[in-house]
Amino acid sequence: MKSTVLVAMSAVIGIAFGGSALAQNPAFTNIKIENAYTRATAPGQQVAGGFLKIDNKGNADQLIGASSPAAGEVQLHEMAMDGNVMKMRQVKDIAVPADGSVELKPGGYHLMFMNLKGPFVAGQTVPVKLKFAKAGEMELKLPVNAVGAK
Repeated sequence: MKSTVLVAMSAVIGIAFGGSALAQNPAFTNIKIENAYTRATAPGQQVAGGFLKIDNKGNADQLIGASSPAAGEVQLHEMAMDGNVMKMRQVKDIAVPADGSVELKPGGYHLMFMNLKGPFVAGQTVPVKLKFAKAGEMELKLPVNAVGAK
């Protein structure tokens, strides 16, 4: 009898609290990441870009942040023309359209790794956590490509 009650209580707790854990798990969202990478850096280099395609099969969302243990800070950036000059600036979020995609690529939106804790070495990976307004957090590893590779 006690074991039946214990199993029933475990099931109720799992159902009650399981939803919030599932909502944060990328396997249960409509967001998929494709073609993710960063580039190798030189020793002492303090910044690096991160690039990827966000494919969304659900409702509109926003990428609102990113973090990595490989950098002191990860910012969302955009490159845009200001008159005749290409400028880079930090943005607070990147819109991810419903049933669409957005690409973070050189010369456009990208992740900006700041205050690197060590060089990014070709052939290795960099762990990154992306934070979406609705889909929650998604962890992934960006392959480090050699400079000049795509």
